[in-house]
Amino acid sequence: MNGRGPRTTAAALVVVAALAAAGCGGGDDPATGGGADGRVTGTVTVFAAASLTESFTRIGRDFEAANPGSTVTLNLAGSSALANQINQGAPADVFASAAPRNMTTVTEAGNADGMPSIFARNQLVIAVPRGNPKGVTGLADLTRPGAKVALCADQVPCGAAARTALDAAGVALTPVTLEQDVKGALAKVKLGEVDAALVYRTDARAAAADVTGVEFPESARAVNGYPIVALKDAPNQAGARAFVAYVHSAPAQAVLAEAGFQAP
Repeated sequence: MNGRGPRTTAAALVVVAALAAAGCGGGDDPATGGGADGRVTGTVTVFAAASLTESFTRIGRDFEAANPGSTVTLNLAGSSALANQINQGAPADVFASAAPRNMTTVTEAGNADGMPSIFARNQLVIAVPRGNPKGVTGLADLTRPGAKVALCADQVPCGAAARTALDAAGVALTPVTLEQDVKGALAKVKLGEVDAALVYRTDARAAAADVTGVEFPESARAVNGYPIVALKDAPNQAGARAFVAYVHSAPAQAVLAEAGFQAP
């Protein structure tokens, strides 16, 4: 393990890192990421949904420890934005989406190496300031006069799930802001800019020092499956396949469960 842990970069830096990794590596095969002794080495660039930030940071460190000579680089954003980047040619080894719909745009474009597999599931909660000072107990409370609510944009998995849950509850809600990923919606609550946001259970748990997650029954109608796949043009093909396999392993599944994800 290199001691630094997986690096989180903007998309532009991910491109630079991946290209640099492809141009060096000593005796390793840059096309496969396999060393002479069969180890997985080199940079593994993972495009992952923002809601996977904490879990994949830890899983990335564990993968590096299990594969000395490897480095996991994370590009974390909304799944729709990541899918667009991949389809536009951004070099990446693995795509982990927060919903099948965004994965489908990648597979239909012919950019997946094999079939995606579901590795976790996630469910929405209502994130409110810690202690729930306004006594929110369900979606209907978000329509109170003057209530300010943040949602994810509809094209983002957390936004599509929120719309499904609101429709199931028969609640008409006009948010004050539509965010491009779940961390953006959560940040609005943490900063006190809104009274509530619909976010994943895992994100509320990760931010428990600042927010309280209020469970609501309609979230059961909008559970998101998280698919993962190695990418067809992965600069590190061996590393991509190894990382996907590791995410399905018992140690990685334990990390996801601890974060609040449901089993696939």
